Amino acid sequence: MNIEYKINHSINTDDFITLLKESTLGERRPVDDRDCMEGMISNSNLTVSAWDGEKLIGISRCMTDFHYACYLSDLAVSKSYQNQGIGKQLQKLTQEQLGPQCKLILLAAPAANEYYEHIGFSHNPRCWVLERDGTIDC
Repeated sequence: MNIEYKINHSINTDDFITLLKESTLGERRPVDDRDCMEGMISNSNLTVSAWDGEKLIGISRCMTDFHYACYLSDLAVSKSYQNQGIGKQLQKLTQEQLGPQCKLILLAAPAANEYYEHIGFSHNPRCWVLERDGTIDC
């Protein structure tokens, strides 16, 4: 198997949706909302993708300023390609695109907590989320 990694390579919405459905991440993303999915992929300013020929098999999708913070919003690898180091390589290549002081930040599914700790991430309990239908009280 010859996996090719690409930085900021154009990814069409259908390939992105297919990958998410083929990974465990599809369960937690709005894969049936095409407009949302298109916006997610087209408005990311850093993507690292993994390809097996013409097939998208993995992605690290981020929003970043490249200097202080990089939010890794989606890390997905197709189930049939998992446990081969592709996810780790996507993260390494993502980190290589960032400045020397830039933190890599992500929200993990509960089942993935041990994975991220095992590869070097530290746990930070200070994350807060305002759901779309939530309001900011003044």
